[in-house]
Amino acid sequence: MKVAPVAYLVLLGLGSAAQLSTPVPKASITVSFSPSATVVGSSSVKAGGVESFKGIPYAQPPIGQLRLKPPRKITSPLGIINGTKIAPTCSQFTGPPPVFNDTFTQLITGALNTTFFWTPLPSSEDCLTLNVFRPPGTKERAKLPVMLWIHGGAFEIGSGTQFDGSYMVATSATLKKPVIYVSINYRLAGFGFMGGKEILTDGSANLGLQDQRMALEWVSDNIAAFGGDPTRVILWGQSAGSMSILDQMGLYGGNNSYNGKPLFHGGIMHSGSVLPADPVDCPKAQTIYDTVVEEANCTQSNDTLACLRSVDYDTFVRATNSVPSFTSYNSIALSYLPRPDGKVLVDSPEVFVQSGKYAAIPLIIGDQEDEGTLFSFPQTNVSNTPSLVEYFSSLFFDGATKSELQALVETYDESLSAGSPFRTGSAGEVYPGFKRLSAIIGDIGFTLARRAMLYDASKAHPSVPIWSYEASYYYGTPVLGTAHGSELPAFFGGPRSPVSQANFYYYTNFVYSLDPNESGSDNKYLFWPKWIESKQLLHMLRDNTSLLTDNFRWQSYEWIAANRSLLRF
Repeated sequence: MKVAPVAYLVLLGLGSAAQLSTPVPKASITVSFSPSATVVGSSSVKAGGVESFKGIPYAQPPIGQLRLKPPRKITSPLGIINGTKIAPTCSQFTGPPPVFNDTFTQLITGALNTTFFWTPLPSSEDCLTLNVFRPPGTKERAKLPVMLWIHGGAFEIGSGTQFDGSYMVATSATLKKPVIYVSINYRLAGFGFMGGKEILTDGSANLGLQDQRMALEWVSDNIAAFGGDPTRVILWGQSAGSMSILDQMGLYGGNNSYNGKPLFHGGIMHSGSVLPADPVDCPKAQTIYDTVVEEANCTQSNDTLACLRSVDYDTFVRATNSVPSFTSYNSIALSYLPRPDGKVLVDSPEVFVQSGKYAAIPLIIGDQEDEGTLFSFPQTNVSNTPSLVEYFSSLFFDGATKSELQALVETYDESLSAGSPFRTGSAGEVYPGFKRLSAIIGDIGFTLARRAMLYDASKAHPSVPIWSYEASYYYGTPVLGTAHGSELPAFFGGPRSPVSQANFYYYTNFVYSLDPNESGSDNKYLFWPKWIESKQLLHMLRDNTSLLTDNFRWQSYEWIAANRSLLRF
């Protein structure tokens, strides 16, 4: 069952899908950069003349024998690039279709299929491109700060193309703090995050993270030609994109330098931080690899990885899609995700944060109040403590015993009023146990994982400032609450509210000064304290902001913080 995008937007209180339309080109603009390339862009009437340059290649096409290989720099001239058209996105992973027994669950999933998460876009294996948006009339060497967007989608779906930066750029100019916005594509799922001992031996792990790093190097080399300042690059991401920011901080043992200078200088992270993971060659990752090999008819090959590189594109897509996706019963027990390989991603993220071996940068980081609801619809048989323990033991955390997982589950009250969507009493219980499962998944994947990371980061690098928030924009939305991803339309073309304007205020301040507060001025926005000072979150409500002490669900937090090594995906 499919639902038009407007249905989901209305369900979340986000207004009409018509407000998400693509800008209309007005005039051509050209920018030349290296190696020997000129991109022809356009300006947008609807976005106040914001200039965009789309589909710029930042690496060689990862096709043929470059499939499942680290990205390679472009060394030959590119000539003239048509930057007025949308470039293909990287191959999207859907997995086997989920089986639902509930009409409302089908409704929600159908709606997600046609909105920000799965907006239909042409896809290709040749997809390593980026998009640049800048204020009208920006000149070369204008040295504007840069916001580089890393999209989310569970490391399985999504595209930089889906997140048009026109409104962000136009708003920044209105606030007299103009920015340049860059969005990137990176390889996903089996193309970018395949595991297995064969991948490890070949030195081809975490290709999606390596793609992101190469895009950052392109920005360092070329953004000045577009008017950007490579010494003021702020990473901005959501969900898997936010987790990627933390991974970029820890990549290569915390080395984020390029040509002797840092590639990025701050981060804004929505709904994602530490994603603890077992190594690339762990049994879970090997099972996925072996399944893909079998589905690609490569089992009898003497070199299964070479075989995967040689099969045609459609065969490889089908093979990589033969394992569960994040919309399946497996939920956030992802088939494809960044895993430690000892070289690129040296350790599991919770390890490098605890040890302080990462590029410590000023951060804004936060979550939506009801992160887990979106990932808890198919599990209709997970209705009590024994079934929850079995669910997490069999699919999520094979490093924990059932008694240990029972101790975690029992920190969550069985009463409906304690579950997610939070603060809604008995409302929103799609099936028996839905709200409790939503609370647990939201916490271990996002909310309490964030808190644990902040405590570790404040110990490892106490002088590096971090601000944190919790968003409750859509409190009261049936079943979903303030769901994972529900903030995105407000930043990328959706309706405005007082709190979304506050967000732009805080973010542009941060981009310019690495502090969301504007010093020395009388303004209407609440002062946002550093998290380390008072353990307070900026609580973003529908029409205003307040402060919220970051101590809710403390018993569950204490268990998670003390047992993170058991909770590796």
